[in-house]
Amino acid sequence: MQPATQTHPPHFTRPGVSRPRAVVIGAGFGGLSMGIRLGSMGYDTTIVEALDAPGGRALQREQDGFRFDMGPTVITVPHFIEELLALRRDEPRLDDPDFDAAVLEDASQVRAGGPAGPATARYCKLVPILPFYRIAWEDGTVFDYDGDPASTRAQIAALAPEDLDGYDRFSTDAEAIFRRGFLELGHTHFGTVGAMLSVVPDLLRLDAVRTLFGFTKRYFQSDKMRQVFSFETLLVGGNPLTVPAIYAMIHFVEKTWGIHYVIGGTFALVQAFARKHAELGGTLRLNAPVERILVEQTKRGRRAMGVRLRSGEEILADVVVSNADYATTYRHLLKEQPRFWNSDRRVEGMRWSMSLFVLYFGFRARPGEQLPLAHHNILLGPRYEALLGDIFDRRVLAEDFSQYLHVPSLTDPSMAPPGHHAAYTLIPVPNKGGVGGYIDWSQEGPALAQRVLQYLDERGWIPDLRERLVTQFHITPDYFERELGAYLGNGFGVAPTLTQSAFFRPHNRCPDLPGLYLVGASAQPGAGTPSVMMSAKMTARLIQEDFAAHAAGLSQRAEAVAH
Repeated sequence: MQPATQTHPPHFTRPGVSRPRAVVIGAGFGGLSMGIRLGSMGYDTTIVEALDAPGGRALQREQDGFRFDMGPTVITVPHFIEELLALRRDEPRLDDPDFDAAVLEDASQVRAGGPAGPATARYCKLVPILPFYRIAWEDGTVFDYDGDPASTRAQIAALAPEDLDGYDRFSTDAEAIFRRGFLELGHTHFGTVGAMLSVVPDLLRLDAVRTLFGFTKRYFQSDKMRQVFSFETLLVGGNPLTVPAIYAMIHFVEKTWGIHYVIGGTFALVQAFARKHAELGGTLRLNAPVERILVEQTKRGRRAMGVRLRSGEEILADVVVSNADYATTYRHLLKEQPRFWNSDRRVEGMRWSMSLFVLYFGFRARPGEQLPLAHHNILLGPRYEALLGDIFDRRVLAEDFSQYLHVPSLTDPSMAPPGHHAAYTLIPVPNKGGVGGYIDWSQEGPALAQRVLQYLDERGWIPDLRERLVTQFHITPDYFERELGAYLGNGFGVAPTLTQSAFFRPHNRCPDLPGLYLVGASAQPGAGTPSVMMSAKMTARLIQEDFAAHAAGLSQRAEAVAH
């Protein structure tokens, strides 16, 4: 190990240093959003990333002329992106009523494909996707969900006319949850029991604490409609049978602002965020895995003071923010530090989101061919509730599967060589904790890949796929555990159950160690690209509060000494 070197001066009262310093662990969307926020707050910010590129779960891989986004592909709430990319140095805009008031007014224009915003346009090209999802069942029926009430009603009338009235009632109640849970409370950090208790009456009144699937049963008689209006939580790691009904807001978030795609893939948005971070004076260090969070002992107690890289280099800072996996942050980066609120026992006792098997593949297109696929496709298998039980409760690898099939080259031909398509299909699978039986992914991964290719071929989604296949690779829970440092190979961090939401979810301000903060999927409010951007704003507000309180304390002590 190389001798330790200190690249930043020490804490708040550093003589001759005009700007506070911050270090962010991890360059996923949460870490990059945090870096942008801190830059706008006037911090000199360094993001340290273990991998050789930014993005975290949102990496992109090139193979045989194809480009594959490795992770998130569904982009919602475009004004969150606009807000971040419009920030300026020393203008944090953490409470901007003019911006917030314009959000809903601009919703119809954004959803209809209007400009996502002038700042966004300077960094990347965002385009709307219609339909949002093509949802298909084993019997061959298809539901194209596009968020348009008239279109949605027409398709319900064709598949389940008995549910038309239920859909109207569902929309009304989902909107009420959306307005309270997203618009009013979306950026609220629940750091105290009192903050949590203050909203409980509203959650009970809105029936937002029952399970999402139980909530949909109140409105829909058809199994298909119950699935259409509950599956979306799987895209943020939540089991529809156990997540609270407050997640019905996802339906209305999509309905309000639509679903978008970034030309060049989601990684183009990663690059846009990295560029913005640099323009605000930030530094991005790649191939820089963190070994420890550094802690100093002061007269007032312990405090985070920076990080030590695996190389031995130490980066000191006033603020440390971890976008690393929650379990990794506390079990490894603070391994030797005493912890009460985030003990190993508590971390290991939490419920973790499921993992994923993802198959990436490229295939030859046929001249004039119209595939029966949309940009985003949900191909549901023969079972729904029982399959969810296999994944989340019994934790076994079932013979059948449901999948999210993403074909970006239908929208963006640049993702594949001319005359070809790029695609990936994502299948929820158990994480590696307490599985019903050991899953050897070195064996099961290739076997599952062949079953998926056979299914897509023989069911006619991509006819003769196996003959047209040009390239393929896949990832399994092993990838999430080894490459991304995700505890038990989880795909989305701490599971979004009722008892792990709001106050009961890991706090963005570390209660065990002042100066340390969390951001990202495992922190509040939860997983998903818009949520981790919200998480960064929450954490930035906490840092601003704490720094102001610290400065006020210094001023009071100086005044006392003077007298």
